[in-house]
Amino acid sequence: MACGNPDPVAGFLSWCRRVGLELSPKVEVSRQGTVAGYGMMARESVQAGELLFVVPRAAILSQHTCSIGGLLERERGALQSQSGWVPLLLALLHELQAAASHWRPYFALWPELGHLEHPMFCFQEPLEEEEDEKEPNSPMMVPAADILNHLANHNANLEYSADCLRMVATQPIPKGHEIFNTYGQMANWQLIHMYGFVEPYPDNTDDTADIQMVTVREAALQGTKTEAERLLMYERWDFLCKLEMVGEEGAFVIGREEVLTEEELTTTLKVLCMPAEEFREFKDQDGGGDDKREDGSLAINNIPKLKASWRQLLRNSILLTLQTYATDLKTDKDVLSNKEVYAKLSRREQQALQVRYGQKMILHQLLELTS
Repeated sequence: MACGNPDPVAGFLSWCRRVGLELSPKVEVSRQGTVAGYGMMARESVQAGELLFVVPRAAILSQHTCSIGGLLERERGALQSQSGWVPLLLALLHELQAAASHWRPYFALWPELGHLEHPMFCFQEPLEEEEDEKEPNSPMMVPAADILNHLANHNANLEYSADCLRMVATQPIPKGHEIFNTYGQMANWQLIHMYGFVEPYPDNTDDTADIQMVTVREAALQGTKTEAERLLMYERWDFLCKLEMVGEEGAFVIGREEVLTEEELTTTLKVLCMPAEEFREFKDQDGGGDDKREDGSLAINNIPKLKASWRQLLRNSILLTLQTYATDLKTDKDVLSNKEVYAKLSRREQQALQVRYGQKMILHQLLELTS
């Protein structure tokens, strides 16, 4: 993918000037001081609301702006997919092979394929409310914007308009500090899966832990004493499946401050813990009836207010989940706190440690609240 330019940054900046991509004099593209690869740094202090750069629509690489845009439009029907990515991928393959591609200096900043750790960050423009959300909006490559690295506590945000995209500072950025965008509210397991990196604990405020739905079923079954109780528990589970609250492959998602799958977990705890007679009545009503939340929401600080039977089932489910890890929390904490030992781990081992440690911290916090 290399284009032979001895200074790819200089070539990219020259290209930016030609296509009207305007960078503020207060920022610079650099590999020095960044958390990973290329990034954008503040050459001078930046205030919240300041414009960092402007990307004209013509500089964006998409199925509409590439040199085979006409062909992709003609074959639109054959290229449809649920994700909407196929036309962009074909556009990228074509432009990467075209020696005279308009985006050649932009490609020069991309890692060589042999050293690629994660995919380049692609943007997907938000749909307007009146647009049909069944039609996925086309992803696109945005030069300059995809140079920015990600943080949950980001200090810049991309704004969309009819003729351009603008990166704007969302908080003051001191001189010499890196400028960060957000790739979305993503847990560390999502970041490593999609982009090949994680945020070290405790930086990722969007981190989550999963409790597999079938683990809650297993915990509930452990509490049965007779075959009749066991069969009734399976009946409850099947009813929850019918209500589409649970599934064999699903998971309850727990954040640091709230349960992201609140309705599903609340309903599951309710159905699995309610007395048999109450369940029969609830089932006869097909899950309807009084829907008021007398037990409170599942914000993390409300967990201690739940019914004792709910808390016990949740606690047993957490304990079963923690047993699926090969190491315990203390072991991971000891490695993280020992810089010498941590440094001996490979990059992948360090990332895996950060992922599971963040998950275990959430689960242990929840465990304390259910005691």
